[in-house]
Amino acid sequence: MKAVHFLAISLLSWQAKVGFSQVKERNDKYALAWHIAREAGKPMLVVGGPYGTNPLRGLFNMKAHGCGDVCLDIEPRACTGCESVVADVRDIPFPDGFFKTALASHVIEHLPAIDDAVQAINELYRVADEVFIASPSKQSILAWLIPSHHLWVRQDNEGIWLESWPGEKDDH
Repeated sequence: MKAVHFLAISLLSWQAKVGFSQVKERNDKYALAWHIAREAGKPMLVVGGPYGTNPLRGLFNMKAHGCGDVCLDIEPRACTGCESVVADVRDIPFPDGFFKTALASHVIEHLPAIDDAVQAINELYRVADEVFIASPSKQSILAWLIPSHHLWVRQDNEGIWLESWPGEKDDH
């Protein structure tokens, strides 16, 4: 029985660490994007509203991150309290280079296929000089359990990496 408790505690600690690292990554990327935009005197775009689709965030007024100068989401409630635009990340209704920075926060993994993600990333780079992407870690058990997740997305200093979920069909 002690082994089961040890395994349960180990699993919970590991997942807490994964969760905290995801929050830190998102917060760090938001702060950096905000700073760069302020320094340049150009606006920041946030794709994926700070309230997302989680009703508890709205109920308890728990934003995942700030609004930027403009918040874009397909769900209007996700950007409550922000200067917002309801639109799809694959078709952003702003001119080329309008924003200094764009943060896509926990959005790209919900797109149905890699082609859609590439289209979205191209749109982000079309409207912004610099793009920051925050998404769930492959180590997150919760991320594996969310049915609307279709892609793994990772951004590092080398680039952006896209991978279909196991069992997802993709043309790439």
